[in-house]
Amino acid sequence: MTVYSTSAAPRGLMRKIGRALMLPIAVLPAAGLLLGIGRIFTNTTVIGSYDFLAAIAPGSVGYAIFTVMAGVGSAIFENLPLLFAIGVAQGLADEEKGTAALSAAVAFLVMHSVIGVLLQVSGSIADGSLPDGSIAEVFGLKTLDMGIFGGIIVGLGVARLHNNHSAGVSGARSFFGGLRSVPVISAGVYVAIGILAFFVWPLAAEAAYSLASLTVKADNGGVMLYGFLDRLLMPFGLERVFTQPFRQTSTGGIALIDGVKYHGLENIFTAELTSPSITAISPTTTRFMSGLYPFVMFGLPGGALALYCSADKRKKAAGGFLFFASLAAIIAGVTEPLEYTFLFFAPVLYLVHCIFAGASHLITFILRTGVGTTFSGGLLDLLFCGILQGNGRTRWVMIPVVGAFYFLIYFFFFSWIIRRYESINSKAVDLPKVKETATPPVSE
Repeated sequence: MTVYSTSAAPRGLMRKIGRALMLPIAVLPAAGLLLGIGRIFTNTTVIGSYDFLAAIAPGSVGYAIFTVMAGVGSAIFENLPLLFAIGVAQGLADEEKGTAALSAAVAFLVMHSVIGVLLQVSGSIADGSLPDGSIAEVFGLKTLDMGIFGGIIVGLGVARLHNNHSAGVSGARSFFGGLRSVPVISAGVYVAIGILAFFVWPLAAEAAYSLASLTVKADNGGVMLYGFLDRLLMPFGLERVFTQPFRQTSTGGIALIDGVKYHGLENIFTAELTSPSITAISPTTTRFMSGLYPFVMFGLPGGALALYCSADKRKKAAGGFLFFASLAAIIAGVTEPLEYTFLFFAPVLYLVHCIFAGASHLITFILRTGVGTTFSGGLLDLLFCGILQGNGRTRWVMIPVVGAFYFLIYFFFFSWIIRRYESINSKAVDLPKVKETATPPVSE
């Protein structure tokens, strides 16, 4: 029997957490394709802009099919925090994993129920004191949007409670002992955490909202800052708080088009896209949209290829997941499967990705690219918002040019980081082994 240095334990724990976090991510590629394709082909602006899409107009069979696809995909993504809570607790439980998963679901619902009740009692929803985008619905209950971060908090905490309390006495005298105590204890703990979140999380949402005004004041640097913060805040569910002012309010701009005044970049872009009087879509309107395409369609798949090439074990399984995750990004612009993989495999990869995302927005803005988005910057969006609109109107050809560069930079830079990460990891784990001194048998 051998014993390893205890300093390797944190590394092993982090790997175990990483494997647990990857469990709920496995369902995302297929859900992402359904959501992205469904959303784009049920977008009335897109359908109304092209005659060949008349067959899938609202009321048609095609429209109903795409609506169902969008609904199925949306069901997964809207409940992703709950899936993370269950998946992480189940993955980290030492035994009786089903009980851990049930306890995580109970704790997650209790936490958000407490937050929702406190929001109602305090009147925070009714008086509009919370920033737009900070509220989410959990099974019909309005609560704070904590993103997957909220689910991970639940999963990690419940797994710890489960492993500490699942071993108990058995028998009729202890109905609430052992395993049966875990859901009850978890519920009690997450009542307290829900109360804490009610006071703390709105402060984080206010901070994210205040970053919008900072971004506006930063001029060209603000374009890069927008792309960086949009990605950085996503795991915390705060990206909508940050981006909402740009997309729907005058913070993003005001434009007079065909005699009608529009506020917010999404509304301005939709008006420019459908207006026959607009000969060229303004790069200022799409400055926070065009930059999505190079890193979503090209950069992220390049990073996925780097991960695949570095995988020495279970390469076939990793390749299947990374292929479909890349397909979801390229076709539909759904990035969560790859981004969360980077985040949980090595957080430094995600940080570098955020920096590259910000640079992508700045580069496409400097190149005066006028390609907007209807969903999330994939091939279908590029087709309808760029290619079919014509290069003279959108300068869409700049996107594959920048994208080719982004594929290479992601692949080579990520490959270097992964090699460096594995080198550090191996030095921490592959420590000299110390043999235990055998205890001599005791003679009776």
